[in-house]
Amino acid sequence: MLLDILLTIHFILIILISLRVLARQDFTSPARLAWLVVLFILPYLGVLVYWMFGELRLGRGFTEQSQQIIEDLHKHNPEVLGNDSALIKSVKPEYRAAFAYAANITGFHTTVGNHAELMADADETRRRMIADFDAATEQIHVLYYIWLVDGMGIDTAQALMRAARRGVTCRAMVDGMGSRKLVRSKLWQEMQDAGVEVSVALPIRNLIKVFLFSRIDLRNHRKITVIDGKIGYSGSRNCADPEFRVKPKYAPWVDIMLRMQGPVVAQNQMLFASDWLIKNPDTPLDSFIYHTDTDSDSDKKTQEAGQLKNKQPEDKQIEDREIKGFAAQVFADGPTQRHGTTPQFLGALISQAQRTLIISTPYFVPDYSLVSILCATAYRGVEVTMIFPKHNDSFVVAATSHSFYWQLLEAGIKIYEYKLGLLHAKTLTVDGEIGLIGSTNLDLRSFDLNYENNVVFSDEALTAKIVERQYQYIADSEQILLEQVKNWPLSYRIWNNIVATMGPIL
Repeated sequence: MLLDILLTIHFILIILISLRVLARQDFTSPARLAWLVVLFILPYLGVLVYWMFGELRLGRGFTEQSQQIIEDLHKHNPEVLGNDSALIKSVKPEYRAAFAYAANITGFHTTVGNHAELMADADETRRRMIADFDAATEQIHVLYYIWLVDGMGIDTAQALMRAARRGVTCRAMVDGMGSRKLVRSKLWQEMQDAGVEVSVALPIRNLIKVFLFSRIDLRNHRKITVIDGKIGYSGSRNCADPEFRVKPKYAPWVDIMLRMQGPVVAQNQMLFASDWLIKNPDTPLDSFIYHTDTDSDSDKKTQEAGQLKNKQPEDKQIEDREIKGFAAQVFADGPTQRHGTTPQFLGALISQAQRTLIISTPYFVPDYSLVSILCATAYRGVEVTMIFPKHNDSFVVAATSHSFYWQLLEAGIKIYEYKLGLLHAKTLTVDGEIGLIGSTNLDLRSFDLNYENNVVFSDEALTAKIVERQYQYIADSEQILLEQVKNWPLSYRIWNNIVATMGPIL
């Protein structure tokens, strides 16, 4: 009798959840189908899996609180947001659509007067960042998805502690899942004792509460570093050594980082503030320092360039953009924003390519619209190149990525697999003029579930350096040809396609 009652309740749950899946407007048709397959093939487990991972829950009132904080920050410091006139003056008409779309989503419009240096490698990033921490006089803000207790992690913590002891306001935030070992470590407590303000984004300390009212896989994947509101680091690197001790089998992790100066740094500062204030609502809005003009180094470069131009008025090689810096803006996304914004933004960016499109990403689990845009871009004559790791730390991602190879290669897209470690750099360049760098992967987790941050910019000189780095990746890669993929065993192709079928719910 009891068993019959339990079976009836379970059957009713499956029907109700199935109706919920069919009624949801934010699901694509493949996602609905994937969830229905899970519910009916794995009925007992499927109900539990949907409860844990099916709904975008961040807790009661979280979305409203987040949106209110962002609105307050924008009203309090409107000069940080940039403006449309900068877009019109600084970005060519054929590339403006993606910038305009990004601004519509985030409120961050185009800024000018930005300068950036591409870090040579992990060692230079570590050295320059610690030096900037040690030179800070006002405040340091950092947010990392993964912060390990290793060389980079300890150096960063010690630099923050030194800064805090000399009176610099230091705020450090980490993701509750990605940095869970740090949060439980002696080093985390030492940072607090030294005066560093610490906070955990999306904590998982109370697992029962997380499972009942939120989702454990909704994570803050951002990597933000801002010093004195003037200097920022943007790119794919977490606060960890390339050896990445938690997954040494795939090391080294190969990342890309920019050291940036100029008003786009203020946008990253505001993005940090929006995350910090969620957990620390008593922090005053005016405690975050913003510099919307170029920094002293940039001003010096401007003066030097102006002097050189005055000395050589006939020299047409010095352009106004080199004197004033380049155009850039932050593009950030997360589960509290409108659904589908990242693939739509990437689609706008990719569709603008006229000559070349080069992308590197460690995780390629796209939605169908992005695959279609990539193929259409290649079919219309653009040289499209994609670079993935040869050995991925996720067998699910590897299989799903491989399921798309045939379609991409048939469209004429060149595919390379990096051999010297796990290529973790997320880069996108268009025509050698437009670039995107940051934390976003080309996967559904970055599209729908994670909080991400990126910088999109228009500058031939900086983009050329990113392209050069991309070609370094290609030089250390193996090209995958269509004939190779056609010769994959039937069992392997079936496995890839089975895993990819579950892609919409991964």
